Amino acid sequence: EQEVGSSLYLNPFCTLFADEDVPADMVAEESGPGAQNSPYQLRRKSLPKRTVCPTKTNMEGASTSTTENFGHRPKRPRVSAKCQDLPAAPAEQYLQEKLPDEVVLKIFSYLLEQDLCRAACVCKRFSELANDPILWKRLYMEVFEYTRPMMHPEAGKFYQINPEEYEQPNPWKESFQQLYKGAHVKPGFAEHFYSNPARYKGRDNMFYYDTIEDALGGGQEPHFDGLIFVHSGIYTDEWIYIESPITMIGAAPGKVAEKVIIENTRDSTFVFMEGSEDDYTVHMHWTSILFLSLRMFNPDDKSAQHHNAHHCLEITVNCSPIIDHCIIRSTCTVGSAVCVSGQGACPTIKHCNISDCENVGLYITDHAQGIYEDNEISNNALAGIWVKNHGNPIIRRNHIHHGRDVGVFTFDHGMGYFESCNIHRNRIAGFEVKAYANPTVVRCEIHHGQTGGIYVHEKGRGQFIENKIYANNFAGVWITSNSDPTIRGNAIFNGNQGGVYIFGDGRGLIEGNDIYGNALAGIQIRTNSCPIVRHNKIHDGQHGGIYVHEKGQGVIEENEVYSNTLAGVWVTTGSTPVLRRNRIHSGKQVGVYFYDNGHGVLEDNDIYNHMYSGVQIRTGSNPKIRRNKIWGGQNGGILVYNSGATWTSLGFIEDNEIFDNAMAGVWIKTDSNPTLRRNKIHDGSSTTALADCSWHRVSTACPSTAAYQRLPLLSPLPDNKIMNNQDAIEKAVSRGQCLYKISSYTSYPMHDFYRCHTCNTTDRNAICVNCIKKCHQGHDVEFIRHDRFFCDCGAGTLSNPCTLAGEPTHDTDTLYDSAPPIESNTLQHN
Repeated sequence: EQEVGSSLYLNPFCTLFADEDVPADMVAEESGPGAQNSPYQLRRKSLPKRTVCPTKTNMEGASTSTTENFGHRPKRPRVSAKCQDLPAAPAEQYLQEKLPDEVVLKIFSYLLEQDLCRAACVCKRFSELANDPILWKRLYMEVFEYTRPMMHPEAGKFYQINPEEYEQPNPWKESFQQLYKGAHVKPGFAEHFYSNPARYKGRDNMFYYDTIEDALGGGQEPHFDGLIFVHSGIYTDEWIYIESPITMIGAAPGKVAEKVIIENTRDSTFVFMEGSEDDYTVHMHWTSILFLSLRMFNPDDKSAQHHNAHHCLEITVNCSPIIDHCIIRSTCTVGSAVCVSGQGACPTIKHCNISDCENVGLYITDHAQGIYEDNEISNNALAGIWVKNHGNPIIRRNHIHHGRDVGVFTFDHGMGYFESCNIHRNRIAGFEVKAYANPTVVRCEIHHGQTGGIYVHEKGRGQFIENKIYANNFAGVWITSNSDPTIRGNAIFNGNQGGVYIFGDGRGLIEGNDIYGNALAGIQIRTNSCPIVRHNKIHDGQHGGIYVHEKGQGVIEENEVYSNTLAGVWVTTGSTPVLRRNRIHSGKQVGVYFYDNGHGVLEDNDIYNHMYSGVQIRTGSNPKIRRNKIWGGQNGGILVYNSGATWTSLGFIEDNEIFDNAMAGVWIKTDSNPTLRRNKIHDGSSTTALADCSWHRVSTACPSTAAYQRLPLLSPLPDNKIMNNQDAIEKAVSRGQCLYKISSYTSYPMHDFYRCHTCNTTDRNAICVNCIKKCHQGHDVEFIRHDRFFCDCGAGTLSNPCTLAGEPTHDTDTLYDSAPPIESNTLQHN
């Protein structure tokens, strides 16, 4: 505690320079040696001796003279309030009490940091004034140039703070203390600094150099602690090979990256060699203002060495530097911007901008690892990130976009953990996996790719979990050529083509995804591909749900497929999938559609509430349909028919429950010959459960009203239960509906056939009775006959729109295919 009238106050901030002793003349009494040499002579003149209270017997022997041992101040006796001190000398009193603060601050503004600390030890008033933040900000910016204090509380940790929000009263001084022993690279200043020792007295622990190479070579100085500040300037063609632990920091006011630039035209700009563990290249700002620009240009020479790889930043075996808030550019076409290679290479690269490079942005190979977080990687000529040959990085929260090639490319056993990255608007796929690569991609957004989202090929693998994949020009996910990835828990939506496209012997596990709103099929399986598709929701597609064609296979189980514009599931052209325990419902056309030799197994599914029939089998298809529940179809439960003269539709239909369908529960016609066993067909809207069995069409002049000849049913119907079916035609007529609503273009129910002469209908047109009453009211109409046809008015084929049927529905036979994927060009350039 401070004594009454004492002239000495020990301020806690005087410990700024912990390795230096406080000068002896600061703590000695006035008569001690060296008092006459003190720079503060006024402070030390004629200090009067204190008078002790005579009544305190335990203090009688206390010394009131100067210290006998120089440099050790004796403990002063505590005096009572009744004791009276002699007045201080006038000059001392004036300096300590009378001189205005503004004058003292002006005097202090000419002092350097160590002198300010000495002044703070004089008295309480001087301590407060010498710790004024404005004084320390001026000194701080003179040395470090930062416009906000950068704190360095521990090794490898740097962050900037707002002085107004900092809990301590003087963050400038605190930061000065933490950064004090660094070396400074400041071109042209070193000569001035060392030629003016009096001006910079007390800064013996600071070192100034003209080049980075010189600063790295000065690492043997006794007070050097590995901290290097690189000040404003362009540092060209320096050989920066780092083999020992250092910390390198850009130092400049304002936007540091525009003022601190390190570039090279001869070799890699930065090379971290073995032994540089725990290096730091660190920014001074916790916002997105960058502090160092690293540039690599094409070598000027045309020699054979031009073909060697030149990287802007190269990290080799057993190196683990931290690269933070750098701008990294490379116009070299024969090397990446950042290359991390070799066993034990494990850097931390964060908050960096790796953009506008003429090759790969970030290249991780040969068992290298590392943590790469919050980087901006964009507009690179080849892959934004390239991982190969057992590279296994952790890549989080990176923004990878507008690449001129693929966004992320992993191949040749490349691995890695990619989390919460935003990958978009790359020219090829957002993420490409090839040749036994096996990355893990979690909670990323992969979107607006100019081709597709994820492309897995040539035996690629990988786990893609809980990502958002959307708005890509081609398929959201491609899988081909014996690749076997896991696609789980993703949202795949609003693609300009399909959701998941598996072709060319592709496999994979497609599980638990939400696939919706895509322009083509939610999942497409073709050309001998055999994935496992389960627990997905496939809905609200602009086309169909699942499309299996060209000998596609696979197990499709426990999915929910609903509200798609066309068929819920297509199976065609020699395909043989197994569909089991799916819920396929609420489609705007057919539930499951087998055609053109579509085969496979359809078992234990719930198929219901479709605008057309629940299941259609046609043109040579021969599926096995068993143990399904098929109900709520607007055009029957199961429709088996043939649209070509050379086809025969077959199929095994057994142990199904078919109920509550409009029209027939099972409708078999036109040279079709399925086998039905042990089905329960009930509560339908048709008067017969097997309406018009095995009808053979006889050509007439009017195709819509062609005559049908009933032929014997070719297959037996043992043990089928048919009950409680009603006539849907009579119900539709009584309700005033257009009969096209319950027949569509595929069925020809028996009802009254009219023609309208006012609308110039021909022999190829037919109109139902309700459309004659409503749509053609007052026209010249003619009853033709009672026959089988669909209503052309409701189908939208007449000049006047139907007011009963709504918009016309298009054919479900439309074949389509997703656009072929485009492979990355990266391999061709590296």
